[in-house]
Amino acid sequence: MRLDGSERVSEKHPFGGSGKASVPYIMSAMVANTDLYRAARDQLVDVIGDYERAAETFSWPQLTGAFNWATDWFDVIARGNARPALWIVEEDGAEQKISFAEMADRSDRVATWLERLGVGRGDRVILMLGNQVELWESMLAVAKLGAVTMPTTGALGPADLTDRIIRGGAKFVIANDEDAAKFDDVNGDYTRIVVGHAVDGWHRYATAYAVPSDGPFATRTYIDDPMLIYFTSGTTSKPKLVEHSQVSYPVGHMSTMAWIGLRPGDVHLAISSPGWAKHAWSCFFAPWIAEATIFVYNYRRFDAAALLGQLRRADVNTFCAPPTVWRLLIQSDLGPKPEGLREILGAGEPLNPDVIAKVERAWGLTIRDGFGQTETTLQVGNMPGQPVKPGSMGRPMPGVPVVLVDPLTGEPADEGEICLDLKRNPVNLMTGYLGDLQRNETVMAGGYYHTGDIASRDGDGYITYIGRTDDVFKSSDYKVSPFELESVLIEHPAIVEAAVVPQPDETRLCVPKAYVSLADGWEPNAETARQIMEYGRDHLAPYLKVRRVEFYELPKTVSGKIRRVKLRRREEAAHANGTPIETEHRYEDLVGS
Repeated sequence: MRLDGSERVSEKHPFGGSGKASVPYIMSAMVANTDLYRAARDQLVDVIGDYERAAETFSWPQLTGAFNWATDWFDVIARGNARPALWIVEEDGAEQKISFAEMADRSDRVATWLERLGVGRGDRVILMLGNQVELWESMLAVAKLGAVTMPTTGALGPADLTDRIIRGGAKFVIANDEDAAKFDDVNGDYTRIVVGHAVDGWHRYATAYAVPSDGPFATRTYIDDPMLIYFTSGTTSKPKLVEHSQVSYPVGHMSTMAWIGLRPGDVHLAISSPGWAKHAWSCFFAPWIAEATIFVYNYRRFDAAALLGQLRRADVNTFCAPPTVWRLLIQSDLGPKPEGLREILGAGEPLNPDVIAKVERAWGLTIRDGFGQTETTLQVGNMPGQPVKPGSMGRPMPGVPVVLVDPLTGEPADEGEICLDLKRNPVNLMTGYLGDLQRNETVMAGGYYHTGDIASRDGDGYITYIGRTDDVFKSSDYKVSPFELESVLIEHPAIVEAAVVPQPDETRLCVPKAYVSLADGWEPNAETARQIMEYGRDHLAPYLKVRRVEFYELPKTVSGKIRRVKLRRREEAAHANGTPIETEHRYEDLVGS
């Protein structure tokens, strides 16, 4: 069944119960699908700099039958390829370069060893590693066996890991020796594999390298078989289990490749942590779809000069970083543009115009933005070579059927919820939320996949983000987008982060309140609050005044997303109890009415 409950249009599963298919079937399907995949990739690369042409001509490859991205794409481009697939540099200068051919062979050996430990098609494997060679080897090895990777951040503790074992149905865990103790109190029938020093009760990963390889591996999966399961970060509820097939991410991330502007032979650096979907986006699928080198710079403490030095030394062509990194970079001496750098991107949250302008002046390059979710690949983006409108995320990516839907009427509109039109078969959409039929029915209502995000579209088709459907509120009958207010507030030098939520008010229904994390050198006092409020007054429409400010440690998910729901509940509880929040600062007390 599809996510919306309709039947798949597909032939009989080629593997039956045994998971084995005939060699002629596998080889014919593999060659046909690989050719279709390459043709679509090449077509998109050719038109990356021409949005109109890309939107008009690109179509997703129509894969059928047997397909496995690790064997039918990665191995095909990797065998005999001496170019670096992965280049990891450590803070102390140590580095590893693994060629495409070496990565194919190493992942074959790991797959051979894992299979002997019992890993088979459909088995779920928790992968809790950092930016290290074993991470990429394991991702490929697990995929080659037809098993399912469950990427997991090392920041989790025993309670969250227990949730992943139980709800995720994990049968195997691959983790670093330093994290092994976290599983001491995690009950369950699962096999433990440790990277690094030996740990009692764990199989040692390093022994895989001594095993004679059974590779190359034949295709073991069908296009609809699962490949990945992600636990979302749960900003408003318990983490959801997002399942992706052998197509939704492996094919769908052609949109991410196009947004980044990757080309064969490029060197790509993305600042991203393993365990979250963005890492798979920019540090696995998109670069290797493009046959580019994944460059990784590991550091414990951020050093702008060191990072800029690596951009120059490695001759990086495409660079993607979260806004926090961009803000830190502009506080240092950017220097001249790194010679090889062609495309730069921001991801995760909005960048204020001042940061973009400073980088443009220094390097002559524009930081481009985009929009996507764990449930999808990139949906909306500013593509290379296209005009960038301040504040806009860009336009729908080629092949991605983005529609703005009015939440009240359920009809397409110029302002509404960002949705994907299911009638147009969005290739880059998840299989569904595992074990949550009710949630699946909700997000698929009315023939659309609902993202839960609100945006507006201008006459040129550019889309501007407004906020989450559950974050937008009304004040004095005006609609207030927390995102819009936060984007202005973070331009003030005192503010590192801000979260705007509604505070119940007898006269205005609600008033905007900003919870603020202060920059170094600023005192959490009334004078700082007054300056912030006056800055908001001078840079926002009158009805968007920030009327409450509180300096507060912002609650976050393990992935670093602000949990506004906790702040809203705090405000609602204070109002219901009739108890003023003594630590907040009020506009009428400091500025006036």
